Amino acid sequence: MTHVIITGGSSGIGLAVASIYAARSRVSLVARSADLLEKAAQKLVAEHGLEAGAVRIEAADVSKGEEIEAAVFRCVDAFGPCDVLVTSAGVVEPAPFEAMQGSAFHRQMETNFSGTVHAVRAVYPDMKNRPRHILMVSSGAGLIGIYGYTAYCASKFALNGFARRCAANARPQCRHFDLLSPDTETPQFKRELAARPVEASVIMGTVRPWTAEAVARKIVKGIDRRRFEIYFGAALYLLPLRAGGQAFPQLVVRPGDRAQQWTVTAAPAAMLVPANIRL
Repeated sequence: MTHVIITGGSSGIGLAVASIYAARSRVSLVARSADLLEKAAQKLVAEHGLEAGAVRIEAADVSKGEEIEAAVFRCVDAFGPCDVLVTSAGVVEPAPFEAMQGSAFHRQMETNFSGTVHAVRAVYPDMKNRPRHILMVSSGAGLIGIYGYTAYCASKFALNGFARRCAANARPQCRHFDLLSPDTETPQFKRELAARPVEASVIMGTVRPWTAEAVARKIVKGIDRRRFEIYFGAALYLLPLRAGGQAFPQLVVRPGDRAQQWTVTAAPAAMLVPANIRL
């Protein structure tokens, strides 16, 4: 039976992925909150009729390398070598760059990028000689710059580069996957919306979020099919092609004026979309 380790596995996408794998694999969940981990394990045990202790839980902060390494090693000691690693732990704290506290910028880089690196480093030495899988949850924000998401975009751009280099290093012994995740209905997404700057809302518009369960099904299907990149809809599929040009949204704002969104495309012409919002 395969062993699946999921960081950020106590809620959201991570827990939804765990729910699928628990029916066919040994599952280890790693997250910061011990209370949420206990509830997540109880949910999986009840959902699949598993024995108590069938789901391994480890409380650890992924941004702290020694913590996540020790947690992963304990999971491996309990359930055997890791066959699939899913790194879904992440944070997003939208704010204009000039208004963002340095601690908030640091927290997003350390959790989203360094946290993934720590988890991968913990399993990589053993996985590199076996055909196993690593899936890193990324975002479309790793392909385009979005106003109000400077730190988040930076963390995801770094993550995408890391994933691509890892994939090249490990081929063909170990498959690495880079997931471009859509807006997903999770508690964190609700907090993000509440904090999102109005300018970012103008640029991003209103998109119906995917459910965590739908995202999880697509993730597992992509892993089973050994896909390097897993896209959600045509828009995200086209982003890498557009990002090769100048597909970077910019917001032109003058004091007292209405917000105007300019989307500069790879084509010579530009499209102006006026936003009916007064700043």
